[in-house]
Amino acid sequence: MLEIADLTYRIGGRVLFENASAFIAEGWRVGLVGRNGTGKTTLLRLIREEAGKANGSIRTRRGARLGFVAQEAPQVDTPLLELVMAADAEMTALLREAETAIDPQRIADIHTRLAEIDGYSAEARASAIMVGLGFEQDELRRPAREFSGGWRMRAALAGVLFSAPDLLILDEPTNYLDLEGAAWLEDYLREYPHTVVVVSHDREMLNRSVTHILALDEKKLEVFVGGYDAYLKKKAERYALATSLKAKQDAQRAHLQKFIDRFRAKASKARQAQSRIKQLEKMQDIAVPLEERTIPFHFEDPAPLASPLVVLDEADLGTV
Repeated sequence: MLEIADLTYRIGGRVLFENASAFIAEGWRVGLVGRNGTGKTTLLRLIREEAGKANGSIRTRRGARLGFVAQEAPQVDTPLLELVMAADAEMTALLREAETAIDPQRIADIHTRLAEIDGYSAEARASAIMVGLGFEQDELRRPAREFSGGWRMRAALAGVLFSAPDLLILDEPTNYLDLEGAAWLEDYLREYPHTVVVVSHDREMLNRSVTHILALDEKKLEVFVGGYDAYLKKKAERYALATSLKAKQDAQRAHLQKFIDRFRAKASKARQAQSRIKQLEKMQDIAVPLEERTIPFHFEDPAPLASPLVVLDEADLGTV
């Protein structure tokens, strides 16, 4: 579905990607992760061809439809439900044409295609998605201009989900959702029948909704099987192994250098010393990946509080 090959990209003088490559197969649900500022959103923009020219290649399957939330739904008089359904351009055009078509063959073709894309259940499907994202049934036919920007963002997300693109690209989709909406989206993505690439700081979403992790680290891309916790475990194992191998290599270097320093000047050991010098020169450094920078927080134990904290005297309690 998506192939990234030898990608190099700079913003100003800063290199975000350097000969980065990755492959995402059809049907994978992929969480794109990396430290803040490493270029996750830029990569999504490159996939959508919105970030200018990059060295290397980014290719999607021929004819694949890409879907993403570009901006909030417009502040217009059109009912919100209609805006969501309009996100599926083909279905909207067919439904409109079905009302005016005269040629019998064309009418038959329209209805055949609508049946293929499940067009007759479009309103019910769009409504279900909107309710899942937090809208009430009686709000669906209200004009879009009556909703705040946050709710229009939800409507834009609903439209993308309704259009069911072959490659669904989401950048922090839970930022404008409440807990119920985020939980519904997790379930929806878990059952999504096509390919997904999602950036999210929601660790649980990346554990429950994706099949793979695409990690952006040190200007490179690498795919890991499983959710976010599985990725962290694999990363920790690699770090431990690299650290162990590096320690062994450093000890070997020190041993060789000690022999060289001791016997280089002795004629009887000169050949052996020279052999060890060549060993040192041929030795390739084992790179240990940098650990992510973290800032520890320490909270002091609170001072004991006076008891009781609250006293109610001759008070009436209740709800209105």
